[in-house]
Amino acid sequence: MSPSHAQVVAQLTGPGQLFEIEEIGDTGIRTWKHAPTHFRALLEMSRFHGEKVFLVYEDEHITFEDHFRRAATLANRLVEEYGVRKGDRVGVAMRNYPEWVVSLSAALAAGAIAVPLNAWWTEAELAYGVRDSGAKVLIADGERAVRLAATGVPLIVARGEVPEGARGFDDVLGEVAADVTLPAVELAPEDPATIFYTSGTTGSPKGALGSHRNLGQSPMTVAFGLMRAVAMAGKDVAAAAGTRRVTLLTVPLFHVTGCFSALTTTMFAGGGLVLMYKWDPEQALRLIERERVTAMIGVPTNAWQLMSHPDFGKYDLSSLTTLGYGGAPAPPKLLERITRNLPNRAPSNGYGMTETTALAIGNGGADYHAKPDSIGLPSPVVDVRVVDPMGTELPPGEVGELCVRGPNVILGYWNKPEATAETFVQGWLHTGDLAKIDEEGFVYIVDRAKDMVIRGGENVYCAEVEAALFEHPAVDDAAVIGVPHDELGEEVGAVIRLAPGTTVATEDLQSFLKDRIAKFKIPAHIWFREGELPRNPGGKILKTHLRREILGA
Repeated sequence: MSPSHAQVVAQLTGPGQLFEIEEIGDTGIRTWKHAPTHFRALLEMSRFHGEKVFLVYEDEHITFEDHFRRAATLANRLVEEYGVRKGDRVGVAMRNYPEWVVSLSAALAAGAIAVPLNAWWTEAELAYGVRDSGAKVLIADGERAVRLAATGVPLIVARGEVPEGARGFDDVLGEVAADVTLPAVELAPEDPATIFYTSGTTGSPKGALGSHRNLGQSPMTVAFGLMRAVAMAGKDVAAAAGTRRVTLLTVPLFHVTGCFSALTTTMFAGGGLVLMYKWDPEQALRLIERERVTAMIGVPTNAWQLMSHPDFGKYDLSSLTTLGYGGAPAPPKLLERITRNLPNRAPSNGYGMTETTALAIGNGGADYHAKPDSIGLPSPVVDVRVVDPMGTELPPGEVGELCVRGPNVILGYWNKPEATAETFVQGWLHTGDLAKIDEEGFVYIVDRAKDMVIRGGENVYCAEVEAALFEHPAVDDAAVIGVPHDELGEEVGAVIRLAPGTTVATEDLQSFLKDRIAKFKIPAHIWFREGELPRNPGGKILKTHLRREILGA
């Protein structure tokens, strides 16, 4: 007979166990007692993994010791040569290169606030992130360096041409000594650590300000979810905990999924992290076979495309035991396809946000097979509730806004007190997602209260795309909606009403948007409408009517 959830939680979180829980004062917030209290502690712990391979990129293999020495060296350079002090912001803008990981580690170890910038952003969007964060130093790859050179902020460039006035990454790093130590700085759990930008429904992205506590708690939450699934299956938790996990990362490190669910978790557990230049399903198949990958983490699109590739059956995928995904709606047929194409694997789905430092609620193992439409149970250190528009908690089964509380919830939004006060109320994060919770505590996302499309794990806020569309002289009115897609979850669609006497082709409108918004935000589907767009008495476009009219849904 399988153990109950309560029995498993008691087993894993008991006194002296790795996942022991304690409360922060009298706040009511619970934490993982043995989690690193700040990033420097995590980085120093990681050094004990020594010569184990930490990062793999193409033919490069970097050990934990290599990474520590490089990160510590760069941290000292930032302090000594660039004057970086505790609380200063250091921007990181590049693809998933090993230098991204070293740069983040160095910035945090120096006491700075690391600012991972979206590498897909346009020059204007990157400039906004630099300006809003007040970055003191920027570390970028060659592609991003070209877009960032005009900011006037000191620039360190990895893997690419170095613009005039900038310095190369290897030049800054110089000699990496075996006995290098971290620069002297005192850190506390509540000190700010990261700013991850999340698009705002009113246009400008908001900087989600995360703490060192958030960062340290996150890998424990991921690890607990894995061990909970093992224990629920009646298997040996100790044996599973001792198995080295090699993860193929299919999403960008500048997303919290990549940074916290994959990177810091790998650092904490002594596993391996395999990086890709960009997502490519055939390359992923090759890497799984070559590096004996045990887990793949990303969005549902990645798992779907992996199994859809015509060469799927030609590779040895026997090492792959886990497929984890989240960040986007999972197509209903995905679990069925995994069960058929990769039998005896352990798929898992999760829910998290930038504001929850990635994973907060997870569904894996037998639970996922039993309730595939649920995002699962909250972590034992996370509280969830569903509330009505007045903030009153609703009973099981009723739909309302999902609210989350826990040590993973960020400090607020960088330099945006009004947005912070609106979203974080009496310790509870109001997610903007409509959900319901069943009698067993399983959470189900019903809809999104916030007006956005999630395309392959990327948040696309409709207001931002609509604002860009309105810059075209032929556009008289516009509404952006999500269009269901088997692989991406959703694609961006737009309904356009043209100004009288004007015409414009779909391709011309898409081309017009290329310099205004990132490529993934540009509508893949555009419908032109002669009449007025449907609106309610308050003037808000009735997008449910549009979806029904255009998509039949």
